[in-house]
Amino acid sequence: MNTSSSRVDARSSARLFSGLGMRQKQVLWAWSFLAVPVLFYAVVRFYPTLEAFWIATTNWNLLTKPSFIGLANFKRLIADPVFWQVFRNTALYLLLGTPISLLLAFTIAYHLDRVRFLHGFIRALYFLPFLTTAAAMAWVWRWFYQPVPIGLFNNLLAGLGIAQQPFLRSTTQSLPAVLAPAIWAGLGFQVVIFMAGLRAIPTTYYEAARIDGVSNGTILRRITLPLLKPTIVFLVVFSSIGFLRIFDQVYNMTSQTSSDPGGPLNATKPLVLMIYQTAFSSFDMGYAAAQTVVLFLVLLVVSLLQLRLLRDR
Repeated sequence: MNTSSSRVDARSSARLFSGLGMRQKQVLWAWSFLAVPVLFYAVVRFYPTLEAFWIATTNWNLLTKPSFIGLANFKRLIADPVFWQVFRNTALYLLLGTPISLLLAFTIAYHLDRVRFLHGFIRALYFLPFLTTAAAMAWVWRWFYQPVPIGLFNNLLAGLGIAQQPFLRSTTQSLPAVLAPAIWAGLGFQVVIFMAGLRAIPTTYYEAARIDGVSNGTILRRITLPLLKPTIVFLVVFSSIGFLRIFDQVYNMTSQTSSDPGGPLNATKPLVLMIYQTAFSSFDMGYAAAQTVVLFLVLLVVSLLQLRLLRDR
C-alpha cells in the first residue's frame, strides 16, 4: 500500500514538474542547488550572528546561566577608555594599512606587468608571503625589531651611525612596526589580483592612445585606473575587512614584549584582540559579545560606504 502511494506521489510530482515553464524550471533548479549553501550559512553564519546580539544583552561567564541586563554592556563600552584606545588603534590599522598596501601593490603590479624576463618567478616571490603562516612571519619580524646585536634593523641603523630604535617597546613606534608585516603579508595577493585586472584590459585601448600620442601618465589616469575600478573596489573592501580584523601579527609580535598582548600600554591592541581577551581571559562573554556587535557594525558600515563611494565615482 505504501509502495503504490509513493509511486502515485512520484508520478504526480513528475507531471507537476513537466507542467512548469522553462523559466520556472530554471528557478526551481537554481534554488535546489542553492539550498545547501543557504542552509550552511543560516546555521554557521546567520544564527551565531543573531546569537551574538542576544548575548550582548546578557551577563554571562560560561559557568552560570545568562541573565538579561539590557544595554548595560553597551553603556559600559561607551564609558571604557581602553575600548576607545583600542577603537582608535583599529581605525589606524584601517586608515594606514589599506591605502599604503593598495598603492604599493598597484605600483608593483603595474611595473611587473611590463616585465617579461623571469615574470612568473618574480610574481611567485611576491606571492610567497601570503602563503606563509602569520605566526611564523610575526616571530621573524619580531626578531628583526630586537635591539643590537640581535635585531636586523637596529644593526643596520648602528652600521649607518644612527641610534637604535625601540620599535615594539615604544608606544609610538609599535603600531607602525606591527602594521609593516601585515601589509607585507597581503601584498602578494593584491599584486596578483591587480595583475589579473591589468591583463583583462584590452590592448586596443593602449594602441589607440599611443597612436594619438597620449602620454603614459594620461593613459594611466584616463584608461588604466578607470578600467581597473571593479578590481580596486574588490581589493579596497577585502583589504579593509582584513585590517579591521587584524589579530595574528599583533598577538604574536607583542605577546613577549609586554605582559599584556597588544602593548605596550594597549598601543597596538586591535578590537579583535580585545574581544579575545575579554571572552577567554576574563570570561565576560556578554561584554565580549557587545564588542563583537560593534565590530560587526563597523565592518558593515565601512564596506557599504566604500562600495557606495567607489560606485558613485
